[in-house]
Amino acid sequence: MTAPATASAAARTGNPPRGAARRRRKRGPGAWAVRAPLLPALVFVIAVTQLPFVATLVLSLFDWNAFHPGGRRFIGLDNYAAVLGDTAVREAVVTTMVLTASVVATALVLGLALALLLNRRFPGRALVRTMLITPFLLVPVAAALLWKHLLLNPEYGLLNGALTWAARLVGDGIAPQPDWISAAPLIAVGTALVWQWTPFMMLIVLAGLRSRPPDSVEAARMDGASEAQVFRYLTLPHLRPYLELGALLGSVHIVQNFDAVFTITSGSLGTANLPYTVYQIFYQAHEYGQASAAGVLVVLGSLVIAAVALRVVSSLLRGEASRG
Repeated sequence: MTAPATASAAARTGNPPRGAARRRRKRGPGAWAVRAPLLPALVFVIAVTQLPFVATLVLSLFDWNAFHPGGRRFIGLDNYAAVLGDTAVREAVVTTMVLTASVVATALVLGLALALLLNRRFPGRALVRTMLITPFLLVPVAAALLWKHLLLNPEYGLLNGALTWAARLVGDGIAPQPDWISAAPLIAVGTALVWQWTPFMMLIVLAGLRSRPPDSVEAARMDGASEAQVFRYLTLPHLRPYLELGALLGSVHIVQNFDAVFTITSGSLGTANLPYTVYQIFYQAHEYGQASAAGVLVVLGSLVIAAVALRVVSSLLRGEASRG
């Protein structure tokens, strides 16, 4: 039936053409009636997430010291120049990048290994899964205190106690009692973060393994593929988006981590990262303008480091798939 015939038939029956009705529904008040209840939520999200950043951005353009509140004045981008020219800030940037890269990479590898283990059936799997998830459920400060006092303390920590116990088994019981935090401060902070974030990576990878189609795996095994070949050519390509997601979220959170650095080392011994440096500028130097500028740089640095981590993981997985 032609278009004029359709229009005439619609006129005879009293029903408008389908196209006209569809256009009228798009223009009508029905769409606004559906979207209107979402507007308060949208306004709330913008107010909670964007207004504090805008306020920080505005404060970063002023010279504002708490000891001289009456001397507040607009100085433009001078705070950013002062922050970028500060040696402590540049060292904090390097520390943040090293800490983020090492923690995310180690947590991803360990999380992948644990997810592959939990994807198999064995007695007590539910109990093991619950115990492995527990570190991620702890409050970050509590996890840092656990590592600082229960494990790494040179006098009563479990690591030195284990060394003493091992020395008694094989010798005279005299074992070295190193101060782990003083000897390797950045490794101590990174180890605590890896311990807490590995379960998060494990859960993401485990969700990817559960979504893997079993038919392709069974077909590959029937064709004579080994477990290593199944992992390299089927499992790893399938897990690529999940590993990328873990790298992205882990990078964003580790860049902004403050609890472990503050609790374990108090930013000393070369462990001060960007969030701790912002804390020092704000609460110790009371330079609100410079602290705001440093906070803006932390946000931008988080985006850059997360994008780089995502690109690196994606390129590694893509290269592995192309070699396969």
